Amino acid sequence: MHPTIGIIGLGTMGLGIAQVFAQAGFPTIATDTYQPTRDSARTRMAEALTARVTGGKLTPEARDATLNNLHIAQSLADFAPCALIIEAIIERAEAKQSLFAELETLIPATTILATNTSSIPVASIAATAKTPDRILALHFFNPPTAMKLVELAPHAGTSAAALQNAREIAQAAGKTVIECPDRPGFIVNRCARPYYGEALALLSEGHKAAEIDAAMMAAGYRLGPFALIDLIGADINLAATQGLNAAMQKHPRYHVFPILTAQVASGDLGRKTGRGFIYPAEITAKANPDIALRIESTLVNEAAWLLAEGGTTAEGIDTAMKLGLNFPRGPFEALALHGRDSVVRTLQNLAQKAPEALKPRYAPAPYLTR
Repeated sequence: MHPTIGIIGLGTMGLGIAQVFAQAGFPTIATDTYQPTRDSARTRMAEALTARVTGGKLTPEARDATLNNLHIAQSLADFAPCALIIEAIIERAEAKQSLFAELETLIPATTILATNTSSIPVASIAATAKTPDRILALHFFNPPTAMKLVELAPHAGTSAAALQNAREIAQAAGKTVIECPDRPGFIVNRCARPYYGEALALLSEGHKAAEIDAAMMAAGYRLGPFALIDLIGADINLAATQGLNAAMQKHPRYHVFPILTAQVASGDLGRKTGRGFIYPAEITAKANPDIALRIESTLVNEAAWLLAEGGTTAEGIDTAMKLGLNFPRGPFEALALHGRDSVVRTLQNLAQKAPEALKPRYAPAPYLTR
């Protein structure tokens, strides 16, 4: 018998997480402070599931069983039976802190409180809690129903029992769980920055967006960096870059390239506005080993810096990058492919040519030079 799961926040992300658990057979209690969102949740989930039935990917019986597992709650007091509660509310630390403070008065001491944050330190969310040892992050990827990866991030005070139980519950729901440190961007959002950042550096130097994307597609990536920015939205990419830049004390590895800021200012944000760096053009793969090696070397270096900070493994980083971004290989697999000497030499050459302020961007992590 599966334990009861609670989901608070029924936007696209929260509803998707609720569907993951309900579909895996967990009794799922869910709510949202905004009544129209709360009231429409069951209908929205039914529509998503019916589309899968129509497409032949789900039986009508499985759809009905999933919907039977979903219970929409009207108040937080209804969450008392939950073994795990995941919040997917607004990305504001104070909002998450006050939600957890209220829940702590209503639920047993054994209930795990998980945040789906991707940008707020878990330690800061736990800082105001009466029982911080049960707080951790379970970061799902969009759409949660399709993406296998969940990043599990404890803070220094998270108990081993809470960590183990959260891992087992997420795995029982069919997810691949990768533990990561409570550091800005966790694994995927942080280690992905060079994929976009180095492409923007190349663009700033006069290379064409189409040439850069074609090179990465030829190297095995399903989408080039600019096609990915166009898919996500240049504004979203800029906000993520700015957030990481601030969280990492404006280190040049997280430099906000003016060419990205200018793109956002132009209003050409990608698919959602009908025009982006590349969109609506189609790109065909065309090999350019220099561009591919340059971007992969910076991906390797970022991953090696994260590894040095502890709390994860090279295998964990590789798995997270492949599952979270559909990359053909993880950074450490790319390192094995190109060889340490080649990667370090590439980084050293980039540092030589870079403007003074950006030279530290290419400083090799100790892992690469030891």
